[in-house]
Amino acid sequence: MQDSTPARWIDLRRFTPARVALGRAGNGLPTAAHLEFQAAHAAARDAVHAALDVAALSAELSAAGMVSLAVHSEAADRRTYLLRPDLGRRLRDRAAIPFAPGAMLFVVCDGLSAIAVQRHAVSLLRHVVPHVPGPVAPIVVAEQGRVALGDDIGEAMQAEAVAVLIGERPGLSAADSLGVYLTWQPRRGRTDAERNCISNIRPDGLPPEAAGDKLLWLIAAMRRLRLTGVALKDEQPATPPALD
Repeated sequence: MQDSTPARWIDLRRFTPARVALGRAGNGLPTAAHLEFQAAHAAARDAVHAALDVAALSAELSAAGMVSLAVHSEAADRRTYLLRPDLGRRLRDRAAIPFAPGAMLFVVCDGLSAIAVQRHAVSLLRHVVPHVPGPVAPIVVAEQGRVALGDDIGEAMQAEAVAVLIGERPGLSAADSLGVYLTWQPRRGRTDAERNCISNIRPDGLPPEAAGDKLLWLIAAMRRLRLTGVALKDEQPATPPALD
């Protein structure tokens, strides 16, 4: 049967993984498109419930020359994490956190996609950490963590700023998308308006190396202006300067 889909819709498929111009079979989708949707939905659900392999991640960080420590939010398990977002924003044991006054802090949280963290976090950190001027605190790997957990950890460590690397909510075209949230002078009570976000970090989105360049630019601008959030505009040049 001849495809009656307009040519402009067919052309659009080349530029996006979104589900466009799928066609139809009677009043429903063609079988292949329906099965692909179900598979994508299952992958997204699996990503939300997947557990972060902290030992493997710590070993990767160590192999890359980065010291790390593991912490846990007040959400005891995955079910609690999903039902009680507030518990994912608070650190379970602040007394166990070492001080790192004035240091740049990186926190790696499982978030809503441990798969994204497992696949992309170390690549991004390997690109960024060696080029951060000044002291860098040990990398903190956090289980059952939300973005604001970085504020709690940063306040406990007395860090100058925190960048939280976290698995983003999976979509039906990507289950392994990583996000980074940068906050100047982290402390409990910071709002999302006080953060800068880099999203969709993955090979088919914003590659980790490009995300690393953007994060380094934002860190430099943050330190120059002593702020983050809506007042810090992303004006990174199209071609980033060569790293030292």
